[in-house]
Amino acid sequence: MSTDPLVLDFVEWIAREPRSHAEVVATWRTSCPRLTVWEDAADLGYVAREAIAGLGLCIVVTATGTQLLRDNGRILS
Repeated sequence: MSTDPLVLDFVEWIAREPRSHAEVVATWRTSCPRLTVWEDAADLGYVAREAIAGLGLCIVVTATGTQLLRDNGRILS
């Protein structure tokens, strides 16, 4: 299965550090109903919402998202 390059970019961006829900919404917001990058990543199980002490509600990469990055040569060291 081929992954949308924008979804891959999004998961890689999230993998760098947990991002607040507000930051994700502000950064990846779009007025195009067909461009649902972060919703697609969540639906596919690549990212998830998680409460992190001191940070609040964040978006983090799941084990499935980490595997996606590995499979596509994008895992960060």
